[in-house]
Amino acid sequence: MGPDRPAHAVQAPQTPDATIDQLEAEVMQLRRAVDSHAVIDQALGVIVTVARVTPDEAWDIVRETSMCTNIKLRRVAESLVAWARSGELPTPIRDALTARLNRPLDR
Repeated sequence: MGPDRPAHAVQAPQTPDATIDQLEAEVMQLRRAVDSHAVIDQALGVIVTVARVTPDEAWDIVRETSMCTNIKLRRVAESLVAWARSGELPTPIRDALTARLNRPLDR
């Protein structure tokens, strides 16, 4: 809000086209979030199975792998899901994951 406009000022109503555009953008954002959530859940399942850890521990492992490699969490998750199918994992993710799994878990 600018200095000329009070915080409680009412905004002008949007045109129907602007409202539709805004709603379509929100729908796309929600779809991406659902897709991202699904692939992260699948990756957690891979780690739970391979490492024999709890889902909370798997979350920590995937999150730390993302942070250590500076690769977005979703990309790490996609790589882990692909690894379960193909047996191939990008070297930076493989190295960080191996290092993390070789450390004792904080239980």
